[in-house]
Amino acid sequence: MQLIKKNNIWKKIIYFCLPIILIGLFFANFTSPSVEIVGADFIGEAVLKTGTLFQNTQVGGLSGITYDASNQVYYAISDDRGDKAPARFYTLKIDLSKGKLQQGGVVPVGVTLLLDAQGKNFASTTTDTEGIALTQKGDIYVSSEGDVGKSINPFIKEFTLASGKEVKTLPVPEKFLPTSSKRGIRNNLGFESLTVTPDHQFLYTATENALVQDGSEAKPNTSSPCRILQYNLATNQAEKEFLYPTEAAPATIKIINKYANGLPDLVALDNQGNLLSLERAFTGFGFSVKLFKVSLEGATDIRNIDSLLATDIANIQPVRKQLLLDLGKENVLLDNIEGLTLGSQLADGQPSLILISDNNFNKLQRTQILALRLKTESSSPILRFFRQLVPNSNK
Repeated sequence: MQLIKKNNIWKKIIYFCLPIILIGLFFANFTSPSVEIVGADFIGEAVLKTGTLFQNTQVGGLSGITYDASNQVYYAISDDRGDKAPARFYTLKIDLSKGKLQQGGVVPVGVTLLLDAQGKNFASTTTDTEGIALTQKGDIYVSSEGDVGKSINPFIKEFTLASGKEVKTLPVPEKFLPTSSKRGIRNNLGFESLTVTPDHQFLYTATENALVQDGSEAKPNTSSPCRILQYNLATNQAEKEFLYPTEAAPATIKIINKYANGLPDLVALDNQGNLLSLERAFTGFGFSVKLFKVSLEGATDIRNIDSLLATDIANIQPVRKQLLLDLGKENVLLDNIEGLTLGSQLADGQPSLILISDNNFNKLQRTQILALRLKTESSSPILRFFRQLVPNSNK
């Protein structure tokens, strides 16, 4: 009888604890709040003229930017392939103390040359550095598109912040390498973007347009199926890939025979796979720049799909996208915006977003820096769970 009573007590303990354990395990992936962007306001611009010199280098080609909150400075990578000076990044001061960005509010305060593993400058034409992100150690990751025509592969490397010397290289999956004319990244349409999650667990990059074996590059009124690539920084390995279709931008007045549209940058908002994406198009007469809220939640992992053209894409769930802001509707003449980063916190506690343009060292263009005020809300773990139960649209 005593043994039966003991067994009943243990059963009650198990029945009481088991639901708690299961609930705890169920919500293990919802341990921190996510960031919800509910709006964005344009709060000013500043311009650096083409030809601006700093420490014997020409400031230009700034195609990626990242914020160092501990030092209250920004690092901007130049995509100069060695024509003006060796591969390098600039340290910038951006003044938002008045709650807006004004002309004269962006000042270069440093320039650092990138050095290879042997401590030497990268040879001219061997890099096309486009993306930049800060590491947990206070160093930087830099992405390069390489050069398909010269059989130079893209890379993602870590460099020390102080000396600019190469520390390590992240392996690039074989399907991204331009090993033939039928596969890999397209020239100048590779790893433009780079961002690291706040917990420094994941790094994201993306192709600016489709891999050759995945589909067409962007054309007027035609989308391009890009891939977002997720690295686990604990293992330094690429572990997931997601389909990101660009918007189909129309061609407008055809002043010159040139059209470009793609995904030049991403910024991670939280540790739950919420990002902002930047899509920029040159449609024949001026630039189109749009910001989208992006969620990886529920998106199909396509890392084991070598070619999207060889599979039924209807069975693939792409990332979820929602338009946040069309900068073409703001009172600003847009240039070739290619980089974005979360910036300093504004006086009202909301984060800023900084965008920067690549002037291509063209006298008809300029280095344009734009500032936005983001309106944010925190989404609780339980609320995120119940939102998962409601179907979401990709539109």
